[in-house]
Amino acid sequence: MKLLLLGKNGQVGWELQRSLAPLGEVIALDRLSVNVLSGDISDLQTLAQTIRSVRPDVIVNAAAHTAVDKAESEQDLALRLNAEAPEVMALEAKNLGALLVHYSTDYVFDGSGSTARKESDATGPLSVYGRTKLDGEQRIAASDCRHLIFRTSWVYAARGGNFAKTMLRLAQEREQLSVINDQWGAPTGADLIADITAHAVRYVASHEDGCGLYHLVAGGETTWHAYASHVIEQAKNLRPDLAWKVQSIAAVPTTAFPTPAARPLNSRLSTQKLQTAMQLCLPDWQQGVDRMLREIL
Repeated sequence: MKLLLLGKNGQVGWELQRSLAPLGEVIALDRLSVNVLSGDISDLQTLAQTIRSVRPDVIVNAAAHTAVDKAESEQDLALRLNAEAPEVMALEAKNLGALLVHYSTDYVFDGSGSTARKESDATGPLSVYGRTKLDGEQRIAASDCRHLIFRTSWVYAARGGNFAKTMLRLAQEREQLSVINDQWGAPTGADLIADITAHAVRYVASHEDGCGLYHLVAGGETTWHAYASHVIEQAKNLRPDLAWKVQSIAAVPTTAFPTPAARPLNSRLSTQKLQTAMQLCLPDWQQGVDRMLREIL
């Protein structure tokens, strides 16, 4: 099996280089050209040429415009990266008979209510980022290529920056922190996403009806405030020797931190479809976060 991975140096892309390796030959690209191949998904013509040159059995797209607030002022770029480029990949995959794996987001929903959203639930994005990601999903589906689309949320990794690392830094700099407590979701590790992806690619190779749209997040649910509290408590237990200054973590509403792009308050995603179809068990979010903390501390 030949796999083309785009966005190899992102949080999920980095983990995919590891998880996909046992499946076959992985050609992993980022924006820089390598031997006339380019993973710059903003250049749609070159992207198509790269796919035609590689002729992969599987295209895994871990590249996207993920700067949620910047997308509000970069609408054309967000559209190209999140919708037009995935459409090019889908059309090329269709021509090759290849499988396209693509990642989407909880931001395709409006964040209302308090129940976990299913794949079939009505969408209603609040931001340019959410709208362009939904557009990408729809273009892939319309191409009729074989595809797996995974909607995920609150992604973190040991490599690169993330919310937990920010909280750990602030906890050593300030006595008082304020963290949002009215947004709900599940922190989901890039390593978990990558491992499930590899499993799913193998699964659909022998189960053609396994293709489609799935929600992929860790088990359980929490708020950013409870997440921060868990991270700092665990970190203090792991490294009591560090100079922890934080004394209190105030719970505040989303309105306390105005941003250019609106955030969904309810990012709960039901993973029942994925777990049932592929016979998987998604671990609670604390398990992955605790492992990440042990790694970075």
